[in-house]
Amino acid sequence: MEDQETLKAEIKRLNARATQLKMDLHDLSEDLPTGWERIPAVAAETFQAYEKLAAARQKLAAAEA
Repeated sequence: MEDQETLKAEIKRLNARATQLKMDLHDLSEDLPTGWERIPAVAAETFQAYEKLAAARQKLAAAEA
């Protein structure tokens, strides 16, 4: 049970990070063409954050099954 609670806390942390990165990407898009050079880096970081979040959610689902 503690492992599931640890996973839930990790998911909460990852979700907050992914949401912040999503907003950073959104803000970057609103400022275009200023800062267009940062698009690949911000997009890659956002992708990785959501990838980690999805993996953690799958791990929790497997642990609850």
